[in-house]
Amino acid sequence: MILFAENVQIELKNGTTISGEILKRDTEFLILNLGFDLLRIPNSECLRIEEKLSQDDGKSEVFTNNLYFSKPDAPSQPLRKLVEELGSAVVMIRTPIGLGSGFIIHKDGYVVTNDHVVAGERVVSITQFRKRGNELVKDNFDNVRIVATGGNIDLALLKIEGQAKNKTFPCVPLGNSSELRQGERVFAIGSPLGLERSVSEGIVSLRNRIIQSRLHIQTTAEISPGNSGGPLFNYRGQVVGVNNMKVVSTGAEGLGFSIPVRQLKTFLENRDAFAFDPRNPNAGFRYNTPPQQKNK
Repeated sequence: MILFAENVQIELKNGTTISGEILKRDTEFLILNLGFDLLRIPNSECLRIEEKLSQDDGKSEVFTNNLYFSKPDAPSQPLRKLVEELGSAVVMIRTPIGLGSGFIIHKDGYVVTNDHVVAGERVVSITQFRKRGNELVKDNFDNVRIVATGGNIDLALLKIEGQAKNKTFPCVPLGNSSELRQGERVFAIGSPLGLERSVSEGIVSLRNRIIQSRLHIQTTAEISPGNSGGPLFNYRGQVVGVNNMKVVSTGAEGLGFSIPVRQLKTFLENRDAFAFDPRNPNAGFRYNTPPQQKNK
């Protein structure tokens, strides 16, 4: 759940800056208390929102209109603590022909994964893993809508629907992949071969490697089938990449690749251009080969 602060500063697209208290926010509007009046602002007009968490822990969160948020002041933490904090926002994604991983970026249930995890499918289910005491609880969601897909960049945006209005999901912040350095420690959480909540650790081998005409982060963190679409984190708990593929070859080890998070941000900011259209034969439908007329 994203906590709103008492005082926020909103920068609008027209250059105006407004300060006040957020009383309510959904995917379309936010209600701002100006102290003497209430102001209803469309999210589409908000360029940047800066606020302090209500816990007053000294860390700030920066929210945008593009379904994701960041924690620019997040400190580096031990791996064990990060996994406990972030693990519930990493999900397993199933389709009739396979499975992959994904991660929740918005409290309303928006999930990022790879396009190839859901390509050609209309039936998608998501499994979330929650820690309850010493147990791991599975929550299955079968009402999942494909919001946007980009086959050329291998990214997809999903939405968990049919939940109660007060239902919120844990979500993870997006970092800045351009700040990555060669040798920096990173880790992945996902469901390789269906083994949920698996963690693998490594380093950044190279920040910008071209594979299949796309820019990737090369990492030694183990990326296996089922990890596709899951997050690659830095040790500040920020997503820096979307796990995408690995090289499988005799004698090849530690060759995993992730889509840089800056490409994910571009995808989310321009998601209308990638909007999933069920009427488009290239977006979710499969057609059988038409029968051929026999020669008489």
